[in-house]
Amino acid sequence: MNDTADQPDTSFVPQLDARQRAMLAEMGVRVWAPKPPAAAPSTVPEPVAVKAPPASVAHAPAPSSMPAPAAPATRPAPVRPPVNEAVVAAPQPVAAPARLRPAGVDAMDWPALQAAVAGCEACGLCRSRQNTVFGVGDRQADWMVIGEAPGENEDLQGEPFVGVAGQLLDNMLRAIGRSRTGSGAQAAYIANVLKCRPPANRNPLPEEVAQCEPYLARQVALVQPKIILAMGRFAVQSLLQTSEPIGKLRGQVHRYQGVPVIVTYHPAYLLRTPSDKAKAWADLCLALETAAASSDRTAP
Repeated sequence: MNDTADQPDTSFVPQLDARQRAMLAEMGVRVWAPKPPAAAPSTVPEPVAVKAPPASVAHAPAPSSMPAPAAPATRPAPVRPPVNEAVVAAPQPVAAPARLRPAGVDAMDWPALQAAVAGCEACGLCRSRQNTVFGVGDRQADWMVIGEAPGENEDLQGEPFVGVAGQLLDNMLRAIGRSRTGSGAQAAYIANVLKCRPPANRNPLPEEVAQCEPYLARQVALVQPKIILAMGRFAVQSLLQTSEPIGKLRGQVHRYQGVPVIVTYHPAYLLRTPSDKAKAWADLCLALETAAASSDRTAP
């Protein structure tokens, strides 16, 4: 007799562990549980592998009983008529003739020099000006004041240093006993480096200053002043041929054509920076001393 036949079948009780099944068997309790249902077969068919045709078959060209199409006949290139290059060629730009100053500026007298300035077209400023600004004052004055370039008011009136800046200059000259309308010992001649106004009062270009410089040089030669008061950066740098700022050139006696030059600020700058008016006054005092010393040397 098989001893295991009377033992309880607990192999289908998955929720009980081995120890629990042994205890129940010792107690004579037969535990029954239905077997888990068998898994239903899958209804999704497995993919069927498709065998690739042999390489010799896959790459073999399909047989064709039709002949290959003939290559299209090439058309002859169209014949273009001869072109007259001299007729159709784009015209070459012709450079405009260079504008030059009148010849002999360094030998002109006052009327010829003023007429040359009035008709000058040596730079582009001639196209935007209203008037040339030649100069004003006694042409035999001991003092010569040189500014930078005309502004809007100067361009309209044809006279240097007008408007608010001109009024300040008149006050400065009056303080040392000079004026633009005086004569002899009370006179001053006033001119600018540039004779035409730059558009929108922009800074003068180097080529514009170079074109006007001979006119100014001839004015100085005709006036023969004993002292030159250079006002503003461009006037100073043009006369002295330097790029040094005014602050480094003040307080010294420079020379232009052998004439003593005193450097100072432009009246328009002094209107924007009133704190520097004391420096400008010191420059005027130095100019007075230098002019007096120059007169003493030339006195018989």
